[in-house]
Amino acid sequence: MWKEAEDFLLRDKKIAPLVIKWGSCRIKKRPQKYYFEDLVASITEQQLSGKASEAIFKRVRTLLKKNSSSLLSPIAPKDVEKVKEEELRACGISWSKAKYVKDLGEKVSRGEVNLKRLGTLSDEEVVTELIKVKGVGRWTAEMFLMFTLARPDIFPLDDLGIRKAMEKMFGKKLDKPEILKKSTNWKQFRTVASWYLWRSLETT
Repeated sequence: MWKEAEDFLLRDKKIAPLVIKWGSCRIKKRPQKYYFEDLVASITEQQLSGKASEAIFKRVRTLLKKNSSSLLSPIAPKDVEKVKEEELRACGISWSKAKYVKDLGEKVSRGEVNLKRLGTLSDEEVVTELIKVKGVGRWTAEMFLMFTLARPDIFPLDDLGIRKAMEKMFGKKLDKPEILKKSTNWKQFRTVASWYLWRSLETT
């Protein structure tokens, strides 16, 4: 789905080697039924490394689906309502994250946050809607825009990995305004560019 983006990025001498090395971007738009689960995952995985975050979310998911008739169905607000903060904490997340997951479930259940309409909103409107939830800031909203909605031009400026990758690419320390300015070379397709920047930090 990203051929146009990849063809565009191949014309940029800085990022083209990454496109060639890593092949097609693997970001795909997620069905609406996974929106809530993806947000739970984003909250539980904040500020954690890849393997650790995956293990913790797996425990959280198992807990939330323990009383469900279908373990394969996506996490729903009703699943969050059935568990206590103490149970979420026992999965390995902080007390604050446990509260954030509960707050997400409550706000979606009450209709204060309308996940069903997110796909119809602009990028900034999605951010505005999601930050109504405690613990969901701009970074978390941007991860949702990128990996759930597959919006093409999201550039998570506050992401540490992105900043490290940009400094590695340009061979010097860069402040945020400089990073943002350089990212305009990839405007229209900065989601895909970001995916390649993250890949550049992998050792294999």
